Amino acid sequence: MRYTEPGDATDVPQKFTFNPKEGIDNPVLMISDDPEPDLCPRSCLLKREVGQGFGFYLRKESGCRGHVAQQVAPWSAAERSGLRDGDHILEVNEAFVDDQEYTKVVLKVQASGLQLCLLVLSAAEYETAVREGIDLMALSRAHRGEGCTRPRLCHISREPGVGLGLSITSSEGKRGKYYVSPVSEGPAERAGVQAGDHLLSINGVPVSKLTHSALIKMVKKCDEYMTVLVIDSRSEESYVRRRLPILPTFASSHNLPHRPKTIHLTQGPQGYGFLLRQEKLTTGNIAHLLREVDPCSPAEAAGMEDGDLLLAVNGEQVENAEHEDIVSRIRQSGQQVTLTTISIQGRDYYTQLGLSPLTFYEENIPQIERFPTNTLPSNNLPRPRLCTLHREDTGFGFKMACSQTERRVYVGQVEAGHAGERAGLQEGDVIVEVNGQNVEHENFEDVVTLIKKGGTSLMLLVVDKDGFEKLRTSGVAITLDVSSLNTQVPDSTQENFV
Repeated sequence: MRYTEPGDATDVPQKFTFNPKEGIDNPVLMISDDPEPDLCPRSCLLKREVGQGFGFYLRKESGCRGHVAQQVAPWSAAERSGLRDGDHILEVNEAFVDDQEYTKVVLKVQASGLQLCLLVLSAAEYETAVREGIDLMALSRAHRGEGCTRPRLCHISREPGVGLGLSITSSEGKRGKYYVSPVSEGPAERAGVQAGDHLLSINGVPVSKLTHSALIKMVKKCDEYMTVLVIDSRSEESYVRRRLPILPTFASSHNLPHRPKTIHLTQGPQGYGFLLRQEKLTTGNIAHLLREVDPCSPAEAAGMEDGDLLLAVNGEQVENAEHEDIVSRIRQSGQQVTLTTISIQGRDYYTQLGLSPLTFYEENIPQIERFPTNTLPSNNLPRPRLCTLHREDTGFGFKMACSQTERRVYVGQVEAGHAGERAGLQEGDVIVEVNGQNVEHENFEDVVTLIKKGGTSLMLLVVDKDGFEKLRTSGVAITLDVSSLNTQVPDSTQENFV
């Protein structure tokens, strides 16, 4: 759209006439038989309270493109933002994710903090876009506007004789509006600061309400470094137009220290060689720390250090998980596990910025490679499934039944949309183990007692009825060693509640 000053000749409305014999007298105007589909991505800003979720499931169907919002909870942050069942998510916090792996997208959502911004298309619009071969990344860029870039988090290290290498000026007539100018080839410029950038925050503290003198005092107190959130004026206009706040989670990172690290562990004869402890930090927050790393153990060889904080297990965020759940996830991994960790200093740094350390964690965490086992004599035999369920208000979402003649307990009914279905339970599945204890020869009442003793988390090793009979006939012991891990949903889909 072109803007013209009042009085400009181009500001005069142009008249066009239509003659049925001659057509439209504007040679530039053309009519197409195949107009571009009218696709309108929507921005949804979700705001949740501490201890609550955003109120929707993120679903990925095997063999299908995109990431879908499902089961948007009534009155939740998701519903209040305008998110609807079936919406396809194009961007998470201004980052395009339609072509990203499902686990990465889940991690971005989980690490977003109390506010989450999604750019979405309705199911019908998404289907049209895919059918028409429309470039969804270009569509997302067009929604932001030409020339709009994400804000930048820039970590500036003070250097002798140069300092931070930038100057800060205030905007006349606009209180709390500050701009930065980096010294050419100085620390600030090398950290990603550009001339004319609008300064939004320093070390996580917004500057919009600070006087100029208070701002200068804050800068002088930054002894060794300063991390600033900045944005160029053109991009800022895009956020104003879209009525979006400029959040640190939207930013691209430049030169940030204390990056999380990935540790790939292979179990040795004595285990992994470390302890996982839940401890209270000096800040009062509860954290899961890696302690007592044994010399010459797999943990030490992989680079684990005593006191590191555990952030994720096999690519799944565990910062806010219960200690028992984390231990369970590690044990379920079998002989291999991938841990994402950070030092306490690193955790404090990101906390100061109001961010999760996983916000800018882009390393691809590979799926666990399960070791071959000689327990099964043939690959044609069925594989049991290990399903992890988390209790809801109405229970675990399934009912059990028993066969008195064949002395086995099985899943009689699975409630749609609840914990049992999400974990992958199916009607008719024979329950082989409950929380690691074999129940093949236990009576119904004893199995119920075991489940009740398990608390809010339940691990079931199950196999379908026909598979159970085949394994019994073959004489193969049905154990975790021959199971394929399934902690969320059946193989056809992936789904996480956020």
